[in-house]
Amino acid sequence: MSERAYCMLAPNPGPMTLEGTNTWVLLEPGSTEAVVVDPGPLDLEHLERVLRYVEDRGARVALTLLTHHHADHAEAAEHFAAQTAAPVRAVGTGHDDLGDGETVRVGGLEVTVVSTPGHTGDSISFLLPAESALLTGDTVLGRGTTVVAWPDGELGAYLDSLGRIERLAASGQAARILPGHGPLVPEAAATVRYYLEHRAQRLDEVRAAVAAGATEPRQVVERVYTDVPREVWPAAELSVRAQLDYLRYRSAEPGRNVKK
Repeated sequence: MSERAYCMLAPNPGPMTLEGTNTWVLLEPGSTEAVVVDPGPLDLEHLERVLRYVEDRGARVALTLLTHHHADHAEAAEHFAAQTAAPVRAVGTGHDDLGDGETVRVGGLEVTVVSTPGHTGDSISFLLPAESALLTGDTVLGRGTTVVAWPDGELGAYLDSLGRIERLAASGQAARILPGHGPLVPEAAATVRYYLEHRAQRLDEVRAAVAAGATEPRQVVERVYTDVPREVWPAAELSVRAQLDYLRYRSAEPGRNVKK
């Protein structure tokens, strides 16, 4: 994908994972130490491919980073750590928590942690300053939009995270997005604007569905998500629950965006 970032597609395609999970190998040119972001599901053949790619470049895996805890991104982390003898860093219980704004340095490579909760409570992104690129996990995808995985995920936090990415894109720090699923996003700013517009439209549609008599999340899904395949309706229902929570909170606390 770039001089420092290579994408290896895990063999787990599906309605929620698109072509599969993107495992990212980050390696500074000439370095012998690589960073792997999201080793993916526990698929031994996939992990061997990742290791072989690193070794073929005369390097070793020195660190594994996780964008969030979902199994399609993180299930293999423990096994991969045993294979590589490299630490795993992420946000959450049992991990050496990564702090917002922290710069991780490995073999001359610099990666900056950007807190982007919302899809899940522990979602983070990784800024690759030398490439003006942001690895977003599931916060922004290469195609389509993502789910706010209620109850762990929260729409107010997600909207704030999109706003943060929008500012990084506007400044040129994150001109491109390297997503957790789907193809590279060459125009980060336009994609994030679309995400924000899409969320605003969905909120309007959910309000209208409730006003028209929908009382349960499934009923809202049936009215609002007619444009998506039924096989992803369970995920859509999670987003609807997150939207209903957000609307209830905004109604109770005008002017505030994030639930405390």
